[in-house]
Amino acid sequence: MVVKTVPTSPFADQRPGTSGLRKRTNVFQQPHYLENFVQAVLDEAALQPGQTLVLGGDGRFHNREAIHTIVRMAAANGITHVVVGRGGLLSTPAASHLIRRGVRGQPAAGGIILSASHNPGGADGDFGIKYNTGNGGPAPEVFTNRVAERAASLSAYRVADVPVFDLDVLGAQTLGTLTLEVVDPVAAYADLMAALFDLEAIRALLAGGFALRFDAMHAITGPYAVEILERRLGAPAGTVINAVPLPDFGGGHPDPNLTYAHELVEELFGDHAPDFGAASDGDGDRNMILGRRFFVTPSDSLAVLAANATLVPGYRDGLAGVARSMPTSAAVDVVAERLGIPCFETPTGWKFFGNLLDAGRISLCGEESFGTGSNHVREKDGLWAVLFWLNIVAARGESVEQIVRGHWAEYGRNYYTRYDYEGVPTEAANAVMAGLRAQLDSLPGRTLAGRVVSQADDFAYTDPVDGAVSRRQGIRLLFQDGARIVFRLSGTGTEGATIRVYIESRETDVERLGLDTASALADLVNVALTVSALREHTGRSEPTVVT
Repeated sequence: MVVKTVPTSPFADQRPGTSGLRKRTNVFQQPHYLENFVQAVLDEAALQPGQTLVLGGDGRFHNREAIHTIVRMAAANGITHVVVGRGGLLSTPAASHLIRRGVRGQPAAGGIILSASHNPGGADGDFGIKYNTGNGGPAPEVFTNRVAERAASLSAYRVADVPVFDLDVLGAQTLGTLTLEVVDPVAAYADLMAALFDLEAIRALLAGGFALRFDAMHAITGPYAVEILERRLGAPAGTVINAVPLPDFGGGHPDPNLTYAHELVEELFGDHAPDFGAASDGDGDRNMILGRRFFVTPSDSLAVLAANATLVPGYRDGLAGVARSMPTSAAVDVVAERLGIPCFETPTGWKFFGNLLDAGRISLCGEESFGTGSNHVREKDGLWAVLFWLNIVAARGESVEQIVRGHWAEYGRNYYTRYDYEGVPTEAANAVMAGLRAQLDSLPGRTLAGRVVSQADDFAYTDPVDGAVSRRQGIRLLFQDGARIVFRLSGTGTEGATIRVYIESRETDVERLGLDTASALADLVNVALTVSALREHTGRSEPTVVT
């Protein structure tokens, strides 16, 4: 095996965002671009001979080519064992489980996941890469900051000439000093789900005529959903639609929300709607839950799962605690208070939940961006959330709508919406945030739309486990009546900037629990747009997506 040292120069844009490095596909196809970042990751990961690296992705365009490059670089950097999903495929939660479980009982040292999550794929779409550490979760900021620093000073990378290898054949292949082990990407994950949920109860539910539809959006979750929902649970063939992962996701946008999962939404709100609908995203870590003509917000979903957790075998002993990202509604906070368990508020990014999970301080966690998870892995998990809901429906014998409306009656309702302004010029987006920061001292005490502002700040978080501090995580306007407005720049886009505006108002009056969300929040939406001068700065009269 011949190892080559290839001279290179740094790229100025290789600083990871919320979840890895995401760019347009053609950026990653530039000579040396992928190699530079991978070398920086491998340098900081510093795997020792004998340790295992897990590798896989969501199958988007350039996935196979990138995996071939990474395997050759792993060999050149002294890594002796790489485990990869067949075809180069691994959902993000399955990769997390594989890192934690390892192969033949030996956990891996870390993993490289190739995905841009919910972003579009294809030659003209997006690509991404991130490193997960030995706990199975996204690398913490201290690691990604070191990777960025290393990438900014890189002068060479290493790559090996190895024998031709086949990603589609299960089993071990010897590539010089490296053993490449190709594994079934679905089996271990499906077995984990069987250990957590009452599959017999769900099977009986489906056998009794309960109809469901799962939209895999031509993304990674298709093979997982077919194996679990159709083969193991007995749902009719065709229950999973758009089940075959495609490099361009069939030309769609693999983001499971009311805008992009329109095929599923039309069916669930149609005349012959099934009882339950769900979708997952590009890499399988997000979920959307629908009942018959009923949408479950991600924030409500997390709260309902927490309130009903003991109905599920994997959580029947109760929850140690819960956590939510700061922009997520406070619906789960109310459940936690009732249960007498801690509730943590973290910045956006699943890596912030990792320490809490590892320390045993929480069992469930979630983000408003259609991500929910638990201590079974260290990533959010779309199909896991679907099975959790099906288990609750089977145990309670109620519809999705009945469960959610019953939850509101017991705990109150947090009306909640998110406005996304995508592809905003960076200068304009920064002007919005700067204008808000300039008002932080003057906003408290003001009355806006009949509500008094109690606090205005730029959210900062001190990790209760390791003391790490993360600042400037989003502008918050908190009102005396519990309402909130949050402004945040997203770190998941690849062009320009995405401004997200989160608006929430809590209601406990039983006569006002069935309002239209847009009507219930209209006054706060107007306050948000006025205070931020968002339309004036961006020229946008309407958001790209409203959730």
